[in-house]
Amino acid sequence: MNISGQDLILACSAIGAGLAVIAGIGPGIGQGIAAGYAANAVGRNPGAKSDITSTMLLGQAVAETTGLYGLLVAILLLFVKPLLW
Repeated sequence: MNISGQDLILACSAIGAGLAVIAGIGPGIGQGIAAGYAANAVGRNPGAKSDITSTMLLGQAVAETTGLYGLLVAILLLFVKPLLW
């Protein structure tokens, strides 16, 4: 089996894209935990619902950027091949 340099680059790009998509696991878990704690806080203090909700949504937006960066890297690795001539 003879693997050329171009085939090796394509294989490594696919593996790297798969690893980059795994970055979406962390934000998913973190957002679930944040939503659970927010629901718990609203249950204890219903009067602060708007403050809790706005703080939770801001935190989730910041946490989601990690997953979006991973998705962006995966898309770049799959569809933009700068090392191939």
